[in-house]
Amino acid sequence: MTDVLTAAPDVAEIGRGVLVAVLLAFVAFGAIPVVAGLAQFLLIPMHAVRNHYRETGPYLPNVAVLVPAWNEAAVLTASVDRLMGLDYPPERLRVFVVDDASTDETPAVMARLGERFPGRVVHLRREKGGEGKAHTLNHGLREVLADDWMEALLIMDADVIYAADSLRKMTRHLADPTVGAVTAYIREGSEDAHGLTRFIGFDYLAAQAASRRAQNVAGAMACLAGGAQLHSRENLEAIGGQIDTSSLAEDTVTTFRTQLAGRRVVFEPHARVLAEEPAGIDALWKQRLRWARGNVQITSMYRHLWFRKSVHPGLGGFFFGVFWFAILLLPVAMLLTSIGLVGLYLLDSDLAATVFGAAVFVPVATFVFMITMTISVDPRVGLKVWREALLFPGVISFAVLTGATFPMLVPWGGGDSSGWTLFVYSWLVLCVPAAFLLRKLELTRWGRRLAPLGLYLIGFGPIMCAITVDAYVKEYRGAAMTWDKTEKTGRVSV
Repeated sequence: MTDVLTAAPDVAEIGRGVLVAVLLAFVAFGAIPVVAGLAQFLLIPMHAVRNHYRETGPYLPNVAVLVPAWNEAAVLTASVDRLMGLDYPPERLRVFVVDDASTDETPAVMARLGERFPGRVVHLRREKGGEGKAHTLNHGLREVLADDWMEALLIMDADVIYAADSLRKMTRHLADPTVGAVTAYIREGSEDAHGLTRFIGFDYLAAQAASRRAQNVAGAMACLAGGAQLHSRENLEAIGGQIDTSSLAEDTVTTFRTQLAGRRVVFEPHARVLAEEPAGIDALWKQRLRWARGNVQITSMYRHLWFRKSVHPGLGGFFFGVFWFAILLLPVAMLLTSIGLVGLYLLDSDLAATVFGAAVFVPVATFVFMITMTISVDPRVGLKVWREALLFPGVISFAVLTGATFPMLVPWGGGDSSGWTLFVYSWLVLCVPAAFLLRKLELTRWGRRLAPLGLYLIGFGPIMCAITVDAYVKEYRGAAMTWDKTEKTGRVSV
């Protein structure tokens, strides 16, 4: 009997130890996206020596520009004028605007452009529209591929403004027959840049100018920019001559198919184009939700690919797989980290504080390094959005990290308030519903004025995580794949 009583505390202690180990594992899992981001950004300096420029050469193929358009009258004239003024042989460039049954002045605008540039600007109109960008592009592809003239195809959005030398810098990569597609560096180009568009400016700087350099080095590209992708004719024919319509991420499917067919996809950071981005949180949410749902769909479509180098050495490699899932599962990592920290606090507050103090150093150091590296790849843009870079996770998260890293500098950092401590450990989860509420707030009469302040408080990063959670839910429920077009008003600085 005495032995049984003695064993009981041992069993309880073992159970507690197992629970602590599980909670520590949760916190460790939460660090994976941070480490993956750090690993990716460490590759960026290598782009100076590991790139495709040695294989490029003077190459000026016949380029057909495909522009899907629905109610784009406000932006088409500026975009087409800029295309006609590119530093590219005029006889080697034709623009095909695929009008997706527009109900505004798009047909009239195109008629005037056709008169100004006869034979070089072509208006293709679909009588039945509303099926999405991929169907619109396929309508144009059938027309363009039917003529042997086209040697390369540039897919762009109607609002995108190309720098004069951008197309030349892209086509030079197609001199290498192993390259199937080239993507450019899209920058947020609104004249009236404000809080949200400045956050988007930094987001594009990090996701394109920085991350795609790293993907060039790694030999695997996640996605061709929808508004700036150049394909060789051979590549288009090899992947079936049409754009995928089964997902909301047709650009990513095209990118994967190109690489799986044996051709390379290259990012050209010096081919710069400007694009108009959403001016409100709700519009941004609809745009990014489409992208996020597409990524969830891609993950399922290519489930045979992940971490299998035998399928493709780049896309199936360990680096690319960790990078992909670190972004896709970031909300899960945040949830597990919060559960781990709160659970440890309830079991042993001193242990939780020790773990949090040790764990917070990695994301803080990584955050500083990533911001510095991101701004350095394009200082002209980076120095304009450095505040948004610092506040990307939000003022609240910034305060939490500051208090945890430098407790002597903030009045709340060294306190022993259990309420504050639990809030700190829970904010990784609480910021997601806060982002959902911010979107709702913007749609109210008075909320429109408060939403910009809420954006800085909650942060652009938490909004992206909330959108990913929304994508999980929409895909789980089998929601309809609708194309919520971003309204363009011609705010890009020409």
